[in-house]
Amino acid sequence: MSARHLITIAAVAASLAACETVSPGGYGAGPGYAPRASSTAFRAEDFAWSAREGRASIDGRVDYRRQGQAFNCTGSVALTPDTPYTRARFQTLYGSTDRAAIPVAVVRARTVPDPNADYRSFVRETRCENNRFQFSNLPDGNWFVIAPVSAGGEPIVLMRHVSTRGGRVALTL
Repeated sequence: MSARHLITIAAVAASLAACETVSPGGYGAGPGYAPRASSTAFRAEDFAWSAREGRASIDGRVDYRRQGQAFNCTGSVALTPDTPYTRARFQTLYGSTDRAAIPVAVVRARTVPDPNADYRSFVRETRCENNRFQFSNLPDGNWFVIAPVSAGGEPIVLMRHVSTRGGRVALTL
């Protein structure tokens, strides 16, 4: 085998190893996920961009179903800036930085590094009414949308990564 062929095989193997496992329905790893420890520290300056106003908006809708049951919003929807700290935190809590549907009890039971870091002042919240929500005047950037939902049983939290770039983003959870 040539060195070029071996390099190609190694590159393909590395890219496959980096792939995220996604469950049916498109949501990330569930209760059995074993997170890696992260040393990414909270730094307020990483969040500064998210406090500005912009021209972007997110028009969201919850349309999550599991085993034939439709889930509904059960409170406020949160919009958290994507920073090195929140990315590491969400990887631990949700087993993904793209999307997840995890029982609330599982998320609460997971331990994150630096749990006392207070990034809440950078999180935007809005009410979810009739399974719809909206965030306006957003700066361009990457965000995590978090929505608690229920179908009468154990509550689930939906997480989804979204990017804003000066316009309206339609998002379905």
